[in-house]
Amino acid sequence: MQSVRNMIKKRVPAPITSAMFHLLKSRGNYLSRLLYGKATYNEAGLVTAHNADFMADPRFQAAYAAGKGTGSWLLDDLRWRAYVYSWAVEKAIQLEGDCVECGVYRGGYALTAMTFVDFGSVPKTFYLLDTFSGLVDRYISPEEKARGIHAGGYEDSYEAVQKTFKHLANVRIIKGPVPDTLPEVDADKVSFLSIDMNCKEPEIAAAEFFWDRLVSGAVIVLDDYGWRKHIEQKRAFDEFARQRNVRVLPLPTGQGLIFKP
Repeated sequence: MQSVRNMIKKRVPAPITSAMFHLLKSRGNYLSRLLYGKATYNEAGLVTAHNADFMADPRFQAAYAAGKGTGSWLLDDLRWRAYVYSWAVEKAIQLEGDCVECGVYRGGYALTAMTFVDFGSVPKTFYLLDTFSGLVDRYISPEEKARGIHAGGYEDSYEAVQKTFKHLANVRIIKGPVPDTLPEVDADKVSFLSIDMNCKEPEIAAAEFFWDRLVSGAVIVLDDYGWRKHIEQKRAFDEFARQRNVRVLPLPTGQGLIFKP
């Protein structure tokens, strides 16, 4: 296929090549193999022909295997999303402040990142907040319910998470719904915040609670930002960011990033 593309480039005049490109590009939501070659990545709603060699990094492979072993991802692999999360944690450990994850489930993202950076040797605390049994009805808006977001939805994972992280003395697990449990996080400074609770009220509450504690350069990772079902969360975080004179960086993984100035 590469030889075909090279032949076209050499023998076909540029205006015709451009017209062909736009014709192929207009085919709809399909990755054109003729234009881009074989996909390098096709997981969890993201298909690309761009470089994805982070997947061959032995350190990330081992970390991802640990995270996947928690049983957090049942339907598809999430390697690019897990790498974004791990990248943000690696950045965070170079700053002042602790790490916080709101929305843990079985701890797949967190264990991937902690393994990736050897968090057990880092002089920080990683707070993991979740009900460990799914969403809470009183925090789900009528608009979200209309989109199919309902209470529960997850099996009880509290004991499994305790077992997963028992070897890490600097991990603190806090059980209960956000925002109720937010005051239990006694960190004065935060360098990393993951928000993944599938509905806007607890997510915005967490962002507001931690915003003034976030150090300059800290990253908020929004796991649901770009997913159609979670448009209410996207709208809420766009407004949250606007009020603070920042922007959410949308990623093709479905995640969004907010950087603290």
